[in-house]
Amino acid sequence: RKTEFLSLDEARRNAFDPQGVRSSIPARGGWHSSRGVPLAQLTPLIDWAPFFQTWDMPGRWPSLLDDEKVGEEARRLLADAKALLDELARREALEARWVLGIFPAHRRGDDVIVESEDGETCFPFLRQQKPKSSGPNYCLADFIAEENDHLGMFAVSIHGADDLAEKYREAGDDYQAIMVKALADRLAEALAEWLHQEVRRHFWGYAPEEDLNAEELAREKYQGIRPAPGYPACPDHGAKDDIFKLLKVTESIGSRLTESRAIYPAASVSGFYFAHPDSRYFGIGKINEEQLKDYAARCGITQDEAEARLRSLLP
Repeated sequence: RKTEFLSLDEARRNAFDPQGVRSSIPARGGWHSSRGVPLAQLTPLIDWAPFFQTWDMPGRWPSLLDDEKVGEEARRLLADAKALLDELARREALEARWVLGIFPAHRRGDDVIVESEDGETCFPFLRQQKPKSSGPNYCLADFIAEENDHLGMFAVSIHGADDLAEKYREAGDDYQAIMVKALADRLAEALAEWLHQEVRRHFWGYAPEEDLNAEELAREKYQGIRPAPGYPACPDHGAKDDIFKLLKVTESIGSRLTESRAIYPAASVSGFYFAHPDSRYFGIGKINEEQLKDYAARCGITQDEAEARLRSLLP
């Protein structure tokens, strides 16, 4: 079936209207970094559903724990995971590291221009291009005002899991090797959740009284979003290049990008902070060649390179 698209001008005319509202001024803007967040602070924030998916365990969390077929095995797996978490925390075998920045920014069309001590950095974003019966054609740039606004970004990593997993393998314990890496992935996501809460309460400070439990955090019952490059709202991993440069990620927390823009260590997350009260998650969906050409020009890359980055979005 032929995919229908709005022209790029039509999609932009149907952009989300922030109605003059901009993000609040950060209480503690600029660059911040730390190593050594206690794992005990992160454990209550773990989302266990993807953990069981790693082990090909069918069912939904937490009801799968009571499933007639897999419940007993799921409970045993969870007990093993929590026991290993306690051991890792006691031995300080893994290190949680983070870096964040909240910088002055403004919107220019579908681009967000970030101002730092190194000058201006442009982050081009894509816009939904499918016709809609109602509602706007979203672009992440819509959540930034045309002047005097801010954009945040972050990177978090759990260091030490690869070396520890290799030691388990050398000892012939493949089960614990897989378990360590699966837990490191969950801890990285929990660290991203914890840091976002710290941003809302303290660094950006627009929700100082926020007091949400783990379930409410998992359901995103808070103001603001943290979309990551490669995810539906900003599917181009290329944005990581400038995030890592602006935040001095490798120098500050020792994490780095591979040639394919995966993050090493693998138990890592990097993305943006949008604080606009109406910011929300969405998927770009398919785009046409017109937007592909426009995006390539705004990124300063060839159309072939843009196509390689965004192949999954093309009809």
